[in-house]
Amino acid sequence: MASVIPVTTSSPLLFTPYNLRGVTFRNRLALSPLCMYSSVDGFYNDFHLVHLGSKALGGFGLVFTEATAVSPEGRISPGDTGLWKDEHIAPLKKVLDFVKSTGAVAGIQLAHAGRKASAAAPWKGDHHLKNEEGGWDTIAPSAVSFGNETLPKIPKELSVDEILEIEDKFTAAARRAVTAGVQVIEIHGAHGYLQNEFLSPLANKRSDNYGGSFENRTRFLLETVTKVKAAIPSEILLFVRLSTTDWHPEGWTIDDSVRLARLLKDLGVDLVDSSSGFIIGNYRDIPFGPGFQVHLSEKIRKEAGIATAAVGKITSGKQAEEVLQGDKADLIFIGMEALRDPQFPFHAAKELEVHGSNTLPIQFGHWVNK
Repeated sequence: MASVIPVTTSSPLLFTPYNLRGVTFRNRLALSPLCMYSSVDGFYNDFHLVHLGSKALGGFGLVFTEATAVSPEGRISPGDTGLWKDEHIAPLKKVLDFVKSTGAVAGIQLAHAGRKASAAAPWKGDHHLKNEEGGWDTIAPSAVSFGNETLPKIPKELSVDEILEIEDKFTAAARRAVTAGVQVIEIHGAHGYLQNEFLSPLANKRSDNYGGSFENRTRFLLETVTKVKAAIPSEILLFVRLSTTDWHPEGWTIDDSVRLARLLKDLGVDLVDSSSGFIIGNYRDIPFGPGFQVHLSEKIRKEAGIATAAVGKITSGKQAEEVLQGDKADLIFIGMEALRDPQFPFHAAKELEVHGSNTLPIQFGHWVNK
């Protein structure tokens, strides 16, 4: 439908096609999962088609849909997308079909918000909604609140049977995603949501087989990955997003992430999406700045021997290219900058003096690449 102009000159790594276990990305730029809080009852709609379609037409090699809840109570907000029932498949498929028609690879992030669920959209206050306001009771590994004034709800501690049920919900959502046509599935294990809550000792206070030791705190994620991997076709790539450090002296560390990444690799995970932070409220010791998480991706890539994505405050083609040239990541995930500039890949290519690059559909590129 919207074929891209082929590369006609020698390309930087950023615009060299990248193959990961049989899936070829036209470049190393991925649209990071971005929550839009614009769904009703979990359904993808025309907003998502235009939003995600514009990024695919803008030249990203991989386009992720937003964090998609595996159950109604797993939504961050009432406006989150979901994949907890078969009726969600068809509208998601419409979005994915268009993304793939542009030459981009289509991915989805599956998530459960845990104790950070039942919140208003950010522009409506970002606070926990009372049940009478359309909110719901939250769940977590332990009955410990997020810990700030906007998200004060004390979650219900999950039983072991309930933990296993949520693993099965991730698995069922993965099957639906495959039916809808995804090529990449990412499990959201970051940013203080449920999987991350189990990993971090700041949120997980359990004393059973799902709490305490590193082996126990990682059990929920590893069991989820094992079940999802067994349920999807072998050609579907599986990524995991991690908060690779809590930035807290008593929390989850980058060394923990390296250790976990080795286990994920052994289970068949293809890439670790290396983010960080946001496990507890009222804690701001995060060194925000250009590329502030790149070194985390680099350490995991080198010490765990697994492909990684760098994400966070990467805002230019030259900056992204430097990350790749330094062997610090395999893919570059672009989030907020893609909202500012849906054609970020095209502008990055111009910055790197890649002429006639595979970053725009031919309907656009014929005119602007001259």
